[in-house]
Amino acid sequence: MSAEHESFIKTPRQLITVVVLAFVVPVLIIILLVTYVTSAKRTGAGTEGMTPEAIEARIRPVARFEFKDASGPKVLRSGDEVYKAQCGACHETGAAGAPKTGDAAAWGPRIKAGYEALLGAALKGKNAMPAQGGGEFSEVEIGRAVVLLANKGGAKFDEPKVPAPAAGADAPAKP
Repeated sequence: MSAEHESFIKTPRQLITVVVLAFVVPVLIIILLVTYVTSAKRTGAGTEGMTPEAIEARIRPVARFEFKDASGPKVLRSGDEVYKAQCGACHETGAAGAPKTGDAAAWGPRIKAGYEALLGAALKGKNAMPAQGGGEFSEVEIGRAVVLLANKGGAKFDEPKVPAPAAGADAPAKP
């Protein structure tokens, strides 16, 4: 027998060691490579789309909620606030046939009908515009937005007055 063809494994213990290492070493190398590849922060080039701030900004419109005290004082919003929240989407662009804000020709016939007719249309809905009454905004707030829109279209309406609270509504109950 020549020395060239001899095996390095001469005992059963060496054989078991080589077999175990043949399985364990590749598995360890794969685990280390997977850990290395997945541990790096990966975002698209030039994007911060997965930052906590960006995620919060995307879900804020859906996930936002407010607790309102039903017995607390009601703070009425201005016509501009109501317009931006409710009316501007259609009246800025003229979507669904809505008269554009500031378009005197489109608002002229509506202004001639008067404030009450405009308020009634806003509260009950007209054509493609849904009814606003009974929603998030009170009648006074919707009225303020109507005045704002009409005045930008050439009207000279006064802002609606806030109704006085009913007598005894704020008075504490007597024992």
